[in-house]
Amino acid sequence: MISALSSYLKRRCTDLEVYKQVRRDLHRIPELGFQEYKTQSYLLNYLKSLPQERLEIKTWRTGILVKINGQSPKKVIGYRADMDGLPITEETGYEFKSEHEGQMHACGHDFHMTIALGLITHFASHPINDDLLFIFQPAEEGPGGAEPMLQSDVLTEWKPDMVVALHIAPEYPVGTVATREGLLFANTSELFIDLKGKGGHAAYPHNTNDMIVAACNLVTQLQSIVSRNVDPLDSAVVTVGKITGGTVQNIIAETARIEGTIRTLSPESMANVKKRLLALVKGIEVGYECETKVDFGAMYHQVYNEFKLTREFMTFADQHPGIHMVECTEAMTGEDFGYMLKEIPGFMFWLGVGSEYGLHHAKLKPDERAISTAIELLTNYITFKGNG
Repeated sequence: MISALSSYLKRRCTDLEVYKQVRRDLHRIPELGFQEYKTQSYLLNYLKSLPQERLEIKTWRTGILVKINGQSPKKVIGYRADMDGLPITEETGYEFKSEHEGQMHACGHDFHMTIALGLITHFASHPINDDLLFIFQPAEEGPGGAEPMLQSDVLTEWKPDMVVALHIAPEYPVGTVATREGLLFANTSELFIDLKGKGGHAAYPHNTNDMIVAACNLVTQLQSIVSRNVDPLDSAVVTVGKITGGTVQNIIAETARIEGTIRTLSPESMANVKKRLLALVKGIEVGYECETKVDFGAMYHQVYNEFKLTREFMTFADQHPGIHMVECTEAMTGEDFGYMLKEIPGFMFWLGVGSEYGLHHAKLKPDERAISTAIELLTNYITFKGNG
């Protein structure tokens, strides 16, 4: 492996100043899932500036697929970058902060896209033996773009033989890469529960069915699922992040809404948690004489890294100059890249970006030096795989 690696350590197109500007351009225009119109236009304009001899470009909704034809292909190596932002008001103080009020690239997708463009820039002028497919995927944050994109005609036609992705990791410093074989990210499901009873005057509670009381009681009961219905040797999370209900202080609430998330380390646990949750909601319906509706929203399959490919990458990264390779533990993070790994062998890894604030935070400020770190590592790795 060491001798093979050394033959690929050549000067790469990793001009940080160029890619810092690309990242900042993308950071200014975050868009929500399946609304990435400006982002798609920016990416297409960039791609058109590259040598076109070996490039094939197709679009799917607001996503883009870029195929780089190899010199003597035996397989297709895929690389996925997500595109969408989050409904968060930015508080970074950047001069290049979001131009879209209430929307922000607070999960690093601006980094992910920039790194993909860096790779395409290199391989458009330095083709390898195998074909490459770069997938710019919309709607990772919701409602989920990976699964429908997999089912599209274009990705069916260009389906890769292996696929790789990364995710920025604020908790790791620049130069650190982390992953593991097998389970990396959890199975996740959104959770929305609506309750409808009978409102009325605060002075006459006996004539009403108070949904504030019902909702609060249900939230308390939901906390018993993990502690009493999940194997202690397994792991699960049921989190309620938002409760809404009522109008003013002296009117008993007729409706209430609970919003949250479920995360488990196995599909079986997800099914069991949902079964128990539905039973508890049914009990509230009976006990408080109200109507209920449960919506599990977007559900993401676990990110499960293929053992052989992941171990090979970990060995490669560990021997790469400037890279500190960490074998991490699994996380309760959700990522719809799991749907791609369900169909295609591959892996995802964490890329250290050293930020004081974490993912989905309004003050997230990743270190831009990680962009060239990722481009160089992945250029060398893809070259190694594609010429093997």
